[in-house]
Amino acid sequence: MKSGNIVFALLSLAIVLGCPIVASSEDAPQDNKGFTASKTTIVDLGPEIEGMTGRQLRLRLLTIEPGGHIGLHSHKDRPAVVYFLEGHDTVTLADGTSRTFGPGDTSPATKDTTHWHHNDGKEPVTLIAVDIFKPAN
Repeated sequence: MKSGNIVFALLSLAIVLGCPIVASSEDAPQDNKGFTASKTTIVDLGPEIEGMTGRQLRLRLLTIEPGGHIGLHSHKDRPAVVYFLEGHDTVTLADGTSRTFGPGDTSPATKDTTHWHHNDGKEPVTLIAVDIFKPAN
């Protein structure tokens, strides 16, 4: 069997069995679509914690509409935690692996996290994101 036929057969089998096909970060969108951030609350950490000058603690309510996405981004120098309120959000890492989160789930994003979010469902995804970041000057 030729190598092209083998690849076709394996991909066909993966689709039939429902195995996810891994997409690379090159396939990830770089923009945001159907995404809003609201109810932003910020605390300047400089006066609160020694060594945190120029850093802020930020809480946001994020919404991703059906078919929408938050483009590929890194959390280097911006650790975050997320609490999912509504809908089902598929988060795809730079290596192409994905995980879907639903109401009540939580997820950390560390300095090694590069990912993007997408809502393939029929209802909006709503989540609370809290991060420590350094605003642009």
